[in-house]
Amino acid sequence: MEDRRTPETPRNAPTSPGRSAAAGVASRLVRRKPVEQLTAETGQLRRSLGLAQLTMISIGATLGTGIFVVLGEAVPKAGPAVVLSFVLAGLTALFSALSYAELAGMIPASGSSYSYTYATLGELVAWVCGWCLILEYGVSVAAVAVGWGQYLNELLHLTVGVTIPQVFSQPPGEGGLINIPAVVVVLLAMFLLLGGARESARANAVMVVIKVATLLVFCAVAFTAVRDGNFTPFMPLGMAGVSAAGATLFFSYIGFDAASTAGEEARDARKDLPRAIVLSLLVVTALYCLVALAAVGAMPWSRFADAEAVLSQVLTQATGAGVLWSVLLSVGALVAISSVVLAVLYGQTRILFSMSRDGLIPRVFSRVDERTGTPRKNVVIVSLAVAVLSAAVPLGSLADATSISTLFAFGLVNVAVLVLRRSRPELPRGFRVPLSPVTPLLGAGFCLYMMASLGADTWLVFLGWMTAGLVLYFSYGMRRSRLNASTPQADPVE
Repeated sequence: MEDRRTPETPRNAPTSPGRSAAAGVASRLVRRKPVEQLTAETGQLRRSLGLAQLTMISIGATLGTGIFVVLGEAVPKAGPAVVLSFVLAGLTALFSALSYAELAGMIPASGSSYSYTYATLGELVAWVCGWCLILEYGVSVAAVAVGWGQYLNELLHLTVGVTIPQVFSQPPGEGGLINIPAVVVVLLAMFLLLGGARESARANAVMVVIKVATLLVFCAVAFTAVRDGNFTPFMPLGMAGVSAAGATLFFSYIGFDAASTAGEEARDARKDLPRAIVLSLLVVTALYCLVALAAVGAMPWSRFADAEAVLSQVLTQATGAGVLWSVLLSVGALVAISSVVLAVLYGQTRILFSMSRDGLIPRVFSRVDERTGTPRKNVVIVSLAVAVLSAAVPLGSLADATSISTLFAFGLVNVAVLVLRRSRPELPRGFRVPLSPVTPLLGAGFCLYMMASLGADTWLVFLGWMTAGLVLYFSYGMRRSRLNASTPQADPVE
């Protein structure tokens, strides 16, 4: 065939303007941000957090509503085998945690898995991951806040014999008009975050100690009422029930990666971040299994259906323990859930900080206050948005939508480890995933399995969220990206 190019035209030059434009767009979608550039851009936030504080952030973000509230939704699906559901969800989280640990030690940036995928899988995948993280962190904060209101009502009932009217303590669709307690706890967390990362970490550490002690007290009391008959039949709904409950309970593990969002505020990020992520997950999993075993052993699994403040009800109805224990548990639950709201809200603001610094969302989210060293406007905007969401959306809908987006993001992190092992083997790694590539592949496989266990309604919500995210990226993010060759330093419009 005759070559119609002129002699001056390079042989690899495109022959069609349309084909050239398409190739240009495709190259922009897969462009990657080098690890060295991600690391060099850090330094805007103050490095003030050590290993203990980072571990407490992850425990604080994880240990809360999942065990205090969502347990009541999972037990009717799995029966006493809910303990296996926690193990299944924990195993899924563990594989991903190992991948997070390797990447966090290599890329000490605030963006968590968003930054990791930007360095490995390209800008479009990074945007999708960041969009999932917005759903994971922002919506999970709202879901957690809903659970806080349940335990506040339980405490009021036990102490003064009154409760907040349903119209002001439940969202629309569940008999209420607005969930005021949920709004209150989000705003309290906002004021703590405005004080700075170090001050927030101190408050979080105190709350973590209180909630761990509360759960240990619950186990000590509940085990005195354990009956063998409550474990029979152990798996009434089969393995399908265990899987379905595990997918729901994966919500309980959301937040273990919160330490990775503190990459730019860790004093020794390469060493401490991997340790904090793995250590926090092991502590949380052990506590979850212990509490679940005590709860289903003390109260027949069929009585968990539609139960609110479920652990408090186990102490009150099943053990015959005095009101004092239930009061103490409710107080501990309020502190525990407050800690989750604080830590997860912190993580959400840092992810948006990274996306804004890259130009994919407005610059207002990456402006840092000189006095506190924190993105204060970011904190206020995110907190108010979460407060509105928590006031109006039911817990169940929030929990399942959060789980599927989290599983998707975790799957991408496992893939990112494999890509960096192949493309950048020379990079220093403070931690290496054992048995790679088997472990990351298992992590990605478990995430897909858990996603498949979620219902069609949850998938529709997820796909709708992804569609909205892609529209925003192509209409704003792609044009404003700092990686654009034509305007590499262009500031995004607020």
